[in-house]
Amino acid sequence: MKRYLILSFAALFAVSSFSSCNSANRAASNAAAEWKGIVAWNNGESLSQRVLPAPMPDSASFAGEKVPLNYIDVRESLRRELTTISYWHGSMTYIMQLAGRYQPQIEKILKEEGLHPDFFYLCVAESSLQPVVSPAGACGYWQFLASTAREYGLEVSAQVDERYNVEKSTRAACKYFRKAYEKFGNWTLAAASYNIGMKNIEERIGYQSITNYYDMQLPIETARYVYRAIAFKTLMNDPKKYGFYLEESDKFKPYECREVKVSGKIANWSDFAAEHNTNFKMIKLCNEWIRSNKLDNRRGKEYTVLVPVEGAREL
Repeated sequence: MKRYLILSFAALFAVSSFSSCNSANRAASNAAAEWKGIVAWNNGESLSQRVLPAPMPDSASFAGEKVPLNYIDVRESLRRELTTISYWHGSMTYIMQLAGRYQPQIEKILKEEGLHPDFFYLCVAESSLQPVVSPAGACGYWQFLASTAREYGLEVSAQVDERYNVEKSTRAACKYFRKAYEKFGNWTLAAASYNIGMKNIEERIGYQSITNYYDMQLPIETARYVYRAIAFKTLMNDPKKYGFYLEESDKFKPYECREVKVSGKIANWSDFAAEHNTNFKMIKLCNEWIRSNKLDNRRGKEYTVLVPVEGAREL
């Protein structure tokens, strides 16, 4: 539920600013060079670029609902998102590598919860499959705000934050989507409400008399939101069409772990890790919901800790 475009644009601005500074320096030392698609570098080498809009699919859908690509505005909106993520070369490659680790787990949970696997791509749009924090304070893989997370049954504290628990946060998100679907009657608008809130969507239905995402006037961020998920789905299901060549061996595998039940106090997670023949770094990588170096657990709640098996870190 984060302001995902803020993060994306912030990252792109940083890269663009760095690039602009370097480009300005190169231009100063190559003032006589004429731009014809070739950039003259200081060392005498050249870089040839051919930048094109991303190719469009013949058809598209989200959660089994057809995307009306016969509409000019819809087609342009999807192409904008496809072109944007197609040129995120490093970030997009990393996302597809992470998908090897998280996609099977998330899609399995979605199936168990009765949701379409396409909602996985909404998670990608939210967090790029990383335990990030938005400027608005939304956290974790599904970018819950603290208040919303608690509303959907997640624990949020200084020591434990289940927004960073892939399984629990995915199940919480599923609860949200089912509730939104009951209100709006279609999955696309339910997905859009995850970005802007159900109340806001209800208000827009009230004065626009429309329950179709593709026809509804929305703030720019929400207007782009579902298209971004569809763009991720399109590219990640046919990466070579968009210039990404990843072998299965390039994708990250899930860490092999065993479950350890903890219902008491952990004075120091590093000591806990050592007792289980690993280190706190690996414990944290497998349990991002741990947000402190200790666990007071005054209520005696039972937690499931994923502990890497012996040799799990080795190639």
